[in-house]
Amino acid sequence: MDIVVVLLMAALVWNVLRVRYQRGRIALLGRHLGSFQLERHMETLTEGYTRAIREQEPSRQLQVLDMFAQTERAVAAQTQSLADQLQNEAPEATRVSMLPFCLPYIERILPSATRDFRTLLQIHAAGLRHVVDNNEGLDPRSRAYHLSAELYLLQHSCHWFCKSRTVADARLQVRHKVTQQKVLESVSEVTRSAYLRWQHDA
Repeated sequence: MDIVVVLLMAALVWNVLRVRYQRGRIALLGRHLGSFQLERHMETLTEGYTRAIREQEPSRQLQVLDMFAQTERAVAAQTQSLADQLQNEAPEATRVSMLPFCLPYIERILPSATRDFRTLLQIHAAGLRHVVDNNEGLDPRSRAYHLSAELYLLQHSCHWFCKSRTVADARLQVRHKVTQQKVLESVSEVTRSAYLRWQHDA
């Protein structure tokens, strides 16, 4: 009986710490996101790309995709600005856990199991700029496909930072019906190679 009580108390304490910890991280990221319209722009693009892909006529697809050029540039620019702003935060406050679950204050007790979220945002910013500028000369449909993947991966990273990797995976699956692995395979090589290095560099 004593063991059960101890376990229940430990679970309660962990849950209180987890909620407080996650709220702090949501507030930190939200404070910076409040300066931009990133979330609205990302929603506009993901919905617009889906609509364009459903168009049967290639000419109509191009017409729809052309409508989003300004929003694409805004997303790329604002993501870079967000990444630059985060550089001013304390390194300890911007570490993200590589564990699948949330372990509150892991950056203090097990820093080797964390990575720098600021670096990850710079990777996303560079990847988005690469695809928006179409440095690989992709056709409009392929470009929209890769840009969608870049946006999904950015969303995944933000949810990972605020909650946990498992929660981020679940939200990606529920919202976009796709796995994190599939998204990673669908982004540009520029993003994918830098992302994988980030994951493995302690």
